[in-house]
Amino acid sequence: MKIAFVGKGGSGKTTLSSLFIRHLAAAGAPVVAIDADINQHLGPALGLDEAEAAALPAMGDRLPLIKDHLRGSNPRIASAETMIKTTPPGTGSRLVRIGEPDAIHDACARPVELDGGTVPLMVTGPFTDADLGVACYHSKTGAVELFLNHLVDGPGEYVVVDMTAGSDSFASGMFTRFDMTFLVAEPTRKGVSVYRQYKEYARDFGVTLKVVGNKVQGPDDVDFLRAEVGDDLLVTVGHSDWVRAMEKGRPPRFGLLEDGNARALAALRAAADATYELRDWERYTRQMVHFHLRNAQSWGNERTGADLAAQIDPGFVLGESVATPA
Repeated sequence: MKIAFVGKGGSGKTTLSSLFIRHLAAAGAPVVAIDADINQHLGPALGLDEAEAAALPAMGDRLPLIKDHLRGSNPRIASAETMIKTTPPGTGSRLVRIGEPDAIHDACARPVELDGGTVPLMVTGPFTDADLGVACYHSKTGAVELFLNHLVDGPGEYVVVDMTAGSDSFASGMFTRFDMTFLVAEPTRKGVSVYRQYKEYARDFGVTLKVVGNKVQGPDDVDFLRAEVGDDLLVTVGHSDWVRAMEKGRPPRFGLLEDGNARALAALRAAADATYELRDWERYTRQMVHFHLRNAQSWGNERTGADLAAQIDPGFVLGESVATPA
């Protein structure tokens, strides 16, 4: 299952995504964690110190390797240089699977030890001084989009992505790559404003969206969120001494997380698991093609000097029945 955590800056989405990753790891579920936020805080939220987090290999810096691996022997893609962030897979492309080693995992994933298991963490990499004025952050998150476009995952397998804050996620088609999107919202007008934007933008793309109310202090906060987001409110989370200790770098055993917050995490997993029955691989593939054509026409053809529409394999549908080429 592909799961995104979104929300405005400061909403607590990175904290919630890290707790959810810990919850899955403690249950023994196979999970890959990806930090796709311009502020790279998921590593520290999972317990890495600053030096360890800074040493993580950036997917954005390894984009040529990622493209070359995923291209495989696909005859419609002339070279890795002609691949862009939206290039869809086709016959001959290499697909990736959770828990199976490949060149991308070897180059970009690093194990993080958590209570009950080890989770591979991949990061887009920070926005550097060299990027200022000459690049946008979506040139880095394109590595994640390509990875998700070529990912074949099944029930009980999880990829959890901490996304960019606010509505920046809509600058590419990556917002359609997820089975479940959890929007973390505080019980304030600003807190629910991103929800309204997300709901409006995602309306025509079949995005499954649920709200996680964070920093909730009482019934009034719950009533406010329910009035603003209605049935999209899935769970609420309040103060956590466990989280406060984690933010100080001294997290207790994860089994000591407060019962109410542990139940909230279990509800998130149940909601994500329920989306498996709603999967439509044909629609998923059509959306890939849709955004690829839009990007090709707006900038991709000019930048690569190729007709990127020719990369589309009209008979190919991504899905669990598609075998990974050797």
